[in-house]
Amino acid sequence: MTTPKRNSQDRRRLLQGLLFCAPIILGLLIFMVYPVTASLYYSFTRYSVMKPPVWVGAANYRQLGHDELFWKSLSNTAYFAAIAVPLGIVVALGLAMLLNLKVRGLALYRTFFFVPSIVPLVASSVLWIWLFNPQNGAINALLRPLLAHFGGGEPPGWFADPAWSKPAIILWSLWGVGGSMVIFLAALQDVPKELTEAAEVDGAKAWHRIRHITLPFISPQILFVFIMGLIGAFQFFTPAYVMTQGTGGPVDSTLFYSLYLFNVAFADFKMGYACALAWVLFLLILGATALIFKSSARRVYYAGGER
Repeated sequence: MTTPKRNSQDRRRLLQGLLFCAPIILGLLIFMVYPVTASLYYSFTRYSVMKPPVWVGAANYRQLGHDELFWKSLSNTAYFAAIAVPLGIVVALGLAMLLNLKVRGLALYRTFFFVPSIVPLVASSVLWIWLFNPQNGAINALLRPLLAHFGGGEPPGWFADPAWSKPAIILWSLWGVGGSMVIFLAALQDVPKELTEAAEVDGAKAWHRIRHITLPFISPQILFVFIMGLIGAFQFFTPAYVMTQGTGGPVDSTLFYSLYLFNVAFADFKMGYACALAWVLFLLILGATALIFKSSARRVYYAGGER
């Protein structure tokens, strides 16, 4: 049986605990719960910031079906995600396997390939604008002699050509695979060497050792990198904004979803419609992530066991 004194001590401890937790609780309510709830409300209104919101029901969501730029930005984002994310995983994994070899100067090589991933996005975007310059860029300066040797032709126009603008951004994204490379490199350290050595003694070729031993053991890391890459691809914004001055050109070929959302909110001041776009993006990311988790349940191995 509890005494009044014991109850008083428990209440005091509870109040002290809540007092210590108050800053994080207030921060969560002010900077997370309120903005999310407010954006959901505004998505059902016509709101231009300068005037009070007007309730319009599901009109913003119905408008999405007739918005050509919405579908264009969604297709551009899907194109980028479908190519850049898998290609980035392949490049990062290939680099990790090369850097897992015992060679001289290994620390220097690892640093060399990792540093680009920590360069600020704006700085790297400005650098690649120069590299992709059709007339004076370093990439086309290297391509012109090669094309002339193999029969002539002009190098790509990159951001001046709608057919090459998205491939240019995909090439830029490969420059920053250092973070994923480090994750794969750490995972490769945990692959049991006795298994690969036994397979090699039994005559298994390098590809078979990678397929049946290495890839299953690092499958959790591959899944993590794939999901994070997919989320990042859906939210891709800064490089596209910097490289195209916020226009998404040429001919809306680099108008990615987040860039279109930004323009709707802060150029057109259609905050209600922008909130509807944001919630559609949230649902798309949530659905894609859930689908990946469900479809990969029997293909990912944790500590040698299938889940």
